[in-house]
Amino acid sequence: MATTASLKIDDKEYPLPVIIGTEGEKAVDTRALRTASGYVSFDQGYGNTGSCESQITYLDGDNGILRHRGYPIEQLAHFSDFVETAYLVIYGELPNPAQRKEFGLNLRKNAVIETQMQKILEGFPTSASPMAMLSAMVSALPAYYPHLATNNFEQDLKHFDSAAAIAMSKIRTIVAMIYRYQKGLPFVFPKQELPFCENFLHMLFSEPYQDYVPVPEVAKALNLVLLLHADHEQNCSTSTVRMVGSSASNLFTSISAGICALAGPLHGGANVAVMQMLQSIHDEGDDGSRFIAAAKSGSKSNRLMGFGHAVYRNFDPRAKIIGEACDTVLTRLGIDDPLLKIAKNLEQAALKDDYFVSRRLYPNVDFYSGIIMRAIGIPMNMFTTMFAIGRAPGYIANWREVAANPKGRIYRPRQIYMGAVKRDYVPMAQRA
Repeated sequence: MATTASLKIDDKEYPLPVIIGTEGEKAVDTRALRTASGYVSFDQGYGNTGSCESQITYLDGDNGILRHRGYPIEQLAHFSDFVETAYLVIYGELPNPAQRKEFGLNLRKNAVIETQMQKILEGFPTSASPMAMLSAMVSALPAYYPHLATNNFEQDLKHFDSAAAIAMSKIRTIVAMIYRYQKGLPFVFPKQELPFCENFLHMLFSEPYQDYVPVPEVAKALNLVLLLHADHEQNCSTSTVRMVGSSASNLFTSISAGICALAGPLHGGANVAVMQMLQSIHDEGDDGSRFIAAAKSGSKSNRLMGFGHAVYRNFDPRAKIIGEACDTVLTRLGIDDPLLKIAKNLEQAALKDDYFVSRRLYPNVDFYSGIIMRAIGIPMNMFTTMFAIGRAPGYIANWREVAANPKGRIYRPRQIYMGAVKRDYVPMAQRA
């Protein structure tokens, strides 16, 4: 197989190395192109640019494949849980019993938010965006754990295990606190004896003198939602974590930047858009049929949300898993959600209609995740913060790859300048 490529510009050829990944992905290495030729490659939005070499997640969008550290997402969803999958994503291997116990213990003992940090949260208006509150709280963590956030890769990597556990555990606690603060409810302290998801639900929904004890189906559903979001290759927010981390910023600061990127409606807010669409269809007394017809006509107000994906040109494998789980959870909880029926109608219509099939518009994970979270009792304005809890392991793992790379450099994309050429300053008195 070729190990070099050749780029011809005018009459001169420039040899370029070829990089081949372990799954056969091929890339042309253009890092030396500008030095050799004066040209840079142009790829707006980096849709066809490999920004890094990574060992964390393999994604084949054409064939609907997603694997973490080599393990298919279908197997992890069936056999694993969120905490074990988080360990796998962060450290590269499935934990043995001792490692799993130690990791769980680190998460439990780092769940409490200090009193002074609680005061920061209470300084926000109750109407503030939950994602704005979350990113601000995470960005404050270096002030409380300066020994873990020195902005020196060598030093920060020495304390990586502690920083990773603090980030993953406290993000969960902060989200629960935001939920209760906005509802005017007192904060609920975590319980060390509870597993990760059960502890989160306890902090969310417990009442004074009465702890919330979730039915197994609810805890299992939350586990699945978080697991399916643990990492997803170089998406917008994960790439942001790597870019900020490349400046030698500490783990907490880098994750905070990723949360800011996740807040956008085109990224972490996608499942909110799906729920708004389904609710609108329901309010109009439609079962989805009229909406599908309008979407095919090109009506922008009837855009089919939750279908299609930036990288998948096939069925999002996570959508298959969460779609089946959605049916199971709602049935076992005895919930008859009309939005699920509409979602099923939309899915079946789109999968059979050549208009959508020819455009490869298949359901993605956002199409059903909102319905499950709604069944659990999580309000729509908190959906994106749930995404942040799930994605934390991927952020942590990607930051670690950047920090541990001895040949790493600060991320610094190029641009093609399209502005005014050189011109001379005109004094104010001479301007018309």
